[in-house]
Amino acid sequence: MILSALSPLLRFAPVQDLTRDTLLKMDAETAHGATITALRLGLGPEQGQPDAPELRTTLCGIDLTNPVGMAAGFDKNAEVARPLAAMGFGMVEIGTVTPRPQAGNPKPRLFRVPEAHGVINRMGFNNEGHEAVFTRLKDLRVPAALGVNIGANKDSADFVADYVLGVQRFADLADYLTVNISSPNTPGLRDLQGDEALRRLLGEVLQARAKNRTRVPVFLKIAPDLDETALDAIAKVVLATDLDGLIVSNTTLSRDPVQGQANATEAGGLSGKPLFSLATRRLAQTRQRVGDLPIIGVGGIHSPQTALAKFEAGANAVQLYSALVFGGLDLLERIKQGLAVAVRAQGKTNIAELVGTRTGQWASGEAALPR
Repeated sequence: MILSALSPLLRFAPVQDLTRDTLLKMDAETAHGATITALRLGLGPEQGQPDAPELRTTLCGIDLTNPVGMAAGFDKNAEVARPLAAMGFGMVEIGTVTPRPQAGNPKPRLFRVPEAHGVINRMGFNNEGHEAVFTRLKDLRVPAALGVNIGANKDSADFVADYVLGVQRFADLADYLTVNISSPNTPGLRDLQGDEALRRLLGEVLQARAKNRTRVPVFLKIAPDLDETALDAIAKVVLATDLDGLIVSNTTLSRDPVQGQANATEAGGLSGKPLFSLATRRLAQTRQRVGDLPIIGVGGIHSPQTALAKFEAGANAVQLYSALVFGGLDLLERIKQGLAVAVRAQGKTNIAELVGTRTGQWASGEAALPR
């Protein structure tokens, strides 16, 4: 995926418009690299005022000034975690990181679907590997919750062993870890969502966590393409462990929302606005199956209204990424302001009071799509 919105980093409107127009005409991955470089050079905006008190919340014992995070995939190599936190994200999730460096899939591998405000990627866990990321993070202080998203090398003989290595390497550095078994771009990876494979994976990952001196919270990131029978099986396995939470969801292989549009036939996972309805329904259906287990809602958030819908469907916190391609980095502040207003408008005092208030409607598909 790609954040091709360098323009909000430059606080001059005429330049901003020109820069965004230019970047949206560039190759998506090149634009992403330019954005990372700008952030690394200190050109990113910084949050001007404290978050509204209504947005303070706790997730798996982690205190958050706000429950809106940057999803994994943007900062794969932990290059700009501090600048992202300074922008005002309550969580910053880096990665996906694999034990050994890998180049990922051949380019081009990242495509915008402009009309639908969608993105298709087949990046393939391109990253610099555990050691490079560990070196960047070991002395870094990030003023937000830091998540490390761990994965497996494409050519690994044992995917589960790679996840165990990720726990061992990053448990003492991260505020939470995400076990990512739902990317569609590593052949065989999604098979780990199956019953027996998932039992083995979680058993070994959580055993590794138990041996570590730090009990870091562990989340499992699942795909939106699972049907309800598969969700039943996952919930049964998860609830039999001491897993801390779920992230719902990753990208989708479906092209139903973007049929006939530019780049829709490209292979890879679809994210952005077209993913919202499917991901939010799966979120609500997952909430119905896992009780009070913490869930981070991801997929298709593109406005304050869609962020609010994730909480009402059952999310305790949310993450975004692809919408920033088209909405700009100031979308983060608009979402946070909108959530605070929504809390007050409903006569509540905290965002946590809105969690799950419309789970049934979203799970059944009866909820009206917000703007």
